[in-house]
Amino acid sequence: MKNSLTKPPVWFWIVSVLALLWNAMGVIAYLTRAFATDEMIAQLEPEQQAEFLIEYPAWVTAAFALAVFCGFLACVSLLMRKKWAYTLFIVSAIAAFAQHVYIFMNVEVQSYVMPVMVIVVCLFLIWFSKNSVSKHWIA
Repeated sequence: MKNSLTKPPVWFWIVSVLALLWNAMGVIAYLTRAFATDEMIAQLEPEQQAEFLIEYPAWVTAAFALAVFCGFLACVSLLMRKKWAYTLFIVSAIAAFAQHVYIFMNVEVQSYVMPVMVIVVCLFLIWFSKNSVSKHWIA
């Protein structure tokens, strides 16, 4: 017997779209960091320039990319009502956690607000997608 989808409430769509926008900002942040030229960095404020000049190990950059792109694809999957969103959110959260553990341990962080917020949002989206699967909003 095939699982039938239940129509999700309006707030499901609102949360899913907000999550997509959040993860799109992460993708933009990654692409900005990956493709910033010296001229672009020179135009930034000194504090922002220092952020771009930090040399991260390749695995941290890969974790950043995996976190944002899996998170974005997971949000698209939510909007398509596919349950693989749950798995993609888990992969995204593990990658984000690995990236932030390295940053917390090896880089002087000016503020912990954004990194902690990223982890909290990752955990919320895992819960949200798991809840959506259990309520048959996604399958």
